[in-house]
Amino acid sequence: MTVETPLIGHSNAEVVDSGLSGVRVGVVTFPGSLDDRDALRAVRLAGGTGVALWHGDHDLKDVDAVIIPGGFSYGDYLRAGAISRFAPLMEQITAAASGGSLPVLGICNGFQVLTEAHLLPGSMVKNNHLHFLCKDQRLKVENSSTAWTSSYAEGSEIVVPLKNQDGQFVADERTLDELEGEGRVVFRYLGGNPNGSRRDIAGITNEHGNVVGLMPHPEHAVEAGFGPDSSALGEVEVRGGVDGLGIFTSVLQKLVNK
Repeated sequence: MTVETPLIGHSNAEVVDSGLSGVRVGVVTFPGSLDDRDALRAVRLAGGTGVALWHGDHDLKDVDAVIIPGGFSYGDYLRAGAISRFAPLMEQITAAASGGSLPVLGICNGFQVLTEAHLLPGSMVKNNHLHFLCKDQRLKVENSSTAWTSSYAEGSEIVVPLKNQDGQFVADERTLDELEGEGRVVFRYLGGNPNGSRRDIAGITNEHGNVVGLMPHPEHAVEAGFGPDSSALGEVEVRGGVDGLGIFTSVLQKLVNK
């Protein structure tokens, strides 16, 4: 069977809710960022307005939320995210997010940047099998009360792509116990641990619930024709999985209704 997939940009996907278009979500680009355009597109498909931000600026351009996308910022030199945390724009992001006011999402390399910036605890090290990994991954939504997960029911499952080499989440036992006890584990791997992450943790949040980091890529599961081949929400056509879209609609709806 031959399956024709439209080129990105030729898709007729419609915006979910145009009433959310007043929400401005900034996406930061670092040298080596890979998925910044995809994140901007995900914001648009969710109904919001994506705003491109440059790591070297000192201006957040009046955005209502920020996404730090996946990729290989600064070539992962020294350690993934270790240099990016010192970018000028990260000063503004850290100051605004620390008090609980600015929603911030870190995806893959963005999650690594958030741990390096101490906005989230723990650290990311190489996968336990020491290989780059690329697959569709089933996750359990453990916490639906964060700024980025309120569109999901607690305990629900989603399927989004996972692609990384430094994706093993590690922390000491005390920190892990705190995360579990305070309900700050947001996503957990299902169907087997793909990288050795402690307690199958795929994503966590800070104490305010406004900062969330996760290793899988929800921005690659937002438009039929370009998503995973499966969905936890039911049977879908080839590349028809859009389980990741709720990440982006969550923050838009929260900001509109606050």
